[in-house]
Amino acid sequence: MAFQNKNLSVIAYANGFTLWHYKANETMTAISTSGYFSSVNTLMNTGDMILINASNGTAIKVVSVADGVVSVSALS
Repeated sequence: MAFQNKNLSVIAYANGFTLWHYKANETMTAISTSGYFSSVNTLMNTGDMILINASNGTAIKVVSVADGVVSVSALS
């Protein structure tokens, strides 16, 4: 299944930082694939964080955007 804009929402926004929430009936692996969120690349910024509720778990990931491709990675 592909990214669904209706499942993405803003939890908080301040000083150019956005905390996002995304919930979908897909695995964390599928949602974490580079480019999954690229259709909303103009909304997301490098350093934003996203709380993901996947079919097989929950995680907080860091967003990076490069050349219109959105990637998410584990917090370090």
